[in-house]
Amino acid sequence: MSTTETIWLVIGFGGQGLFFGRWIVQWFRSEQERESTIPLSFWYLSLIGGLITLTYAIHRKDPVFITGQALGALIYVRNLMLIHRTGQRPADDPPVPTQAGGGPAKGAPPVPTPKT
Repeated sequence: MSTTETIWLVIGFGGQGLFFGRWIVQWFRSEQERESTIPLSFWYLSLIGGLITLTYAIHRKDPVFITGQALGALIYVRNLMLIHRTGQRPADDPPVPTQAGGGPAKGAPPVPTPKT
């Protein structure tokens, strides 16, 4: 195997590693929160890992792999745009304290509501 091919394999496995790492981040955050949660870092790892993997797929000239990764990247970008545009609190932020009835605790900052 040539040095160039070895480098491309490292790039491909690196992208897949980052892409897989998003599930580890999501799992740890969900365990920490004691509920299923998708932290902001999940979307960034998805995008970065997906783009690196897309680069590898383009090098390999694999249309199936290219299509899947390119469409995924669009979805990750769109989710990040929605999160930042609506001011939605990412799961990486500390939770807002709540009362027993489910509303914000006295003195807690207001929870932003999505714009319609």
